[in-house]
Amino acid sequence: MSILTQLLLLCNVMFLCWANSSLAKREYMAPLEVKFHSLDFRNVLHWKCQPRAPNNLQYFVEYKVYGNKHWTACKRCQGILKHQCDLSQETSDPRQWYYARVQAVSSKNPSSWVISSRFHPQWETTFSPPQIRLNVTEEGIVVQIRPPRSPLRGQKNTRISVTELQQLRFKIYLMQNGVEEQIHEMECQSQKVVIQVFEPTTTYCFQAITIMPLSGRLSRKSPSTCITTP
Repeated sequence: MSILTQLLLLCNVMFLCWANSSLAKREYMAPLEVKFHSLDFRNVLHWKCQPRAPNNLQYFVEYKVYGNKHWTACKRCQGILKHQCDLSQETSDPRQWYYARVQAVSSKNPSSWVISSRFHPQWETTFSPPQIRLNVTEEGIVVQIRPPRSPLRGQKNTRISVTELQQLRFKIYLMQNGVEEQIHEMECQSQKVVIQVFEPTTTYCFQAITIMPLSGRLSRKSPSTCITTP
């Protein structure tokens, strides 16, 4: 074997070692468990870092609508240190499917991109319970509910109720002395229900949950809100 051939083989071996080392470095920096968490249409992408990853990693986030070829950089999440990115505005159409991806960079050495699973806000978001407001009238106890609000804002810069984005139902629980007495269901278009009670100087407590008819998922119960009849 000639000296030239030996040198070429040595160069090839050195190149392969460098390439494997570079690939291994990119892989141990790559983010883990890239996925969306969504509550009331606040769609936040979360990820974790590798156990052996450097401490000085910066993260870059991109997203796209399912079917699009090109990725779009999220301007708020370029070179960030935290392990999450709020993509609520970028994924504001609850009927679309979305993807997001994250890349870690250390000293200008990038990891490979890690892509989330496909995300559909309308099917995958969970909901908070509604807020309850009580008032006693001659007709009975008026229970008013305020549905959860999304992080999205309308034309007057007011936050949009989740009922404008998703059909929901609400279930109201009436309790007396810690015992569940009645259950009432409301459509999302309803704002209040009147519950007839006739016992004076009695304390009634209420809790409510949000129901998602499409999937059957339920929110947790709201804190108890109580009122005493005159």
